[in-house]
Amino acid sequence: MKSYPKVIDRILEVVRENKTFCIVGHMRPDGDCIGSQLGLALALRNEGKSVTIWNQDAIPLKYQFLTGDGLIEKPKPGAKFDCVIATDCASFERLGKAGDCVQNRKVLINIDHHASNPRYGDVNWVSPREPSTGELIYRLLKVARWPITKPIADLLFTAISTDTGSFQYPNTRPGSFHAGAELVTRGADLAKICDEVYQSYPLSRAKLLKHVYSKFRLTDSDRIAWLWLKKKDFTRTGAESDDTEGLIDHLRAIAPVVVACVFEELEPELTRISLRSKSGRVNVSDICAQFGGGGHPAAAGARIAGKPLAVQRKVIAAVKRALTAAR
Repeated sequence: MKSYPKVIDRILEVVRENKTFCIVGHMRPDGDCIGSQLGLALALRNEGKSVTIWNQDAIPLKYQFLTGDGLIEKPKPGAKFDCVIATDCASFERLGKAGDCVQNRKVLINIDHHASNPRYGDVNWVSPREPSTGELIYRLLKVARWPITKPIADLLFTAISTDTGSFQYPNTRPGSFHAGAELVTRGADLAKICDEVYQSYPLSRAKLLKHVYSKFRLTDSDRIAWLWLKKKDFTRTGAESDDTEGLIDHLRAIAPVVVACVFEELEPELTRISLRSKSGRVNVSDICAQFGGGGHPAAAGARIAGKPLAVQRKVIAAVKRALTAAR
């Protein structure tokens, strides 16, 4: 096997020395988070470890085919673990209530691929070069020589596929294709995964997509596309916040657009922003960092307090500055 990061040896040493584990993921979990959490958890259980899996938020409908009965639980205060492993979480704060409930531990391992990750664990494997955390978990299992069963293959393939945009995003590397190919060889059900994740949506999401196309706006010579999602839009369409995943890509796909932005109302004076860039010269993680957020160069987000119009103006102005600097 080719060389691998030495931190993997440290992670495996911690695994050998401990018995009880809690695998935690970020708020509003996506495919990479869920697939990484569950894939690692099943692998650890196969090695005889006691494993609990926690998420603050519910699993989105389109990923529920992965979770089985009761695999992922709500965090519970007062629990004690030998080792806590955070997967795909760019900051400890992004664990939400799960972070609050894992304070009683011996060691915290942080496995992630976000460049903005401040390395908050006792052991940190943060590799921004990798397009998904699922690929890191795959490499961990390979180095450990742990079996990659069919259920694990399904989980890790979903993780890698979703964070590479079904192997279409520019961050996709040759290793991603190699990992995907081996996972299919190991039993990942490509047809089922693609149907559940990419080709099956509730009617409420279709109604929300209609709102996207009728309400988006363009500015800065059509290089910026932006959209508001208000609470009333969710009420009117019957959609949930989970239904917004991937909507921003419809704005990003407009030919002249360089940066797409979605503003989502969480509270009257709290807005979640999501940014996507299709220019290597415009780093939206840096833009979101100005507002306390972060992520990847091409995909990032933040939560911003303030009046909605003021938030909109500040964010659009920051995007315009970044576009001007990239000329």
